[in-house]
Amino acid sequence: MFTGIVEELGEVVGVTPTAQDSALVAVRGPLVTSDARHGDSIAVNGVCLTVVDVDGGVFTADVMGETLRRSALGVLRAGDRVNLERAAALGSRLGGHLVQGHVDGVGEVLAREPAQRWETVRFRLPATLSRYVVEKGSITVDGVSLTVAEVGPDWFAVGLIPTTLSLTTLGARAVGDPVNLETDVLAKYVERLLGAGAADGAGPPIALPGLAVPGPAAS
Repeated sequence: MFTGIVEELGEVVGVTPTAQDSALVAVRGPLVTSDARHGDSIAVNGVCLTVVDVDGGVFTADVMGETLRRSALGVLRAGDRVNLERAAALGSRLGGHLVQGHVDGVGEVLAREPAQRWETVRFRLPATLSRYVVEKGSITVDGVSLTVAEVGPDWFAVGLIPTTLSLTTLGARAVGDPVNLETDVLAKYVERLLGAGAADGAGPPIALPGLAVPGPAAS
């Protein structure tokens, strides 16, 4: 589990194909590797990867075919910068929101509108994910926890502050660049529970706070 607060801007050292649909990725990140061990989790551009080895500030991780298909990690090359975050520790502050590191899909930078000290960036959103994105809700873009400022049927916009622009890859993303997207997991669980209850007839409708649940019609 992560929080979407990027700890370090790392660099891809190499990407080595290991089979037809998998690869071994090596990433330089002195901070995140300072206490990393084999088996630890590190988010790379929002994708949770398991550390295979650590050597001199560089860690390696296996990336399987499913991850390459569902995320933008497949386009990484040596020299690319990546957002890095170690797994959250119990008892630490939750600066962003609950992030699993399980990418839901790949979006695309549609437009950038610079202001004096901040910037509005609009991203294309896969249609299958649009129902999970709401104004003022949370979304993870390339591992960065962001608040949705505006949302449309197939896009959303966020405001990026100077810290985000300078300390993450989002400051350099150009129009047309792909980005990893993870929507709020709470929305997906609510949808699943409500849908399962209605479809399976497992019980009465779930009462949500502030919403009246209609009873049986009077005869």
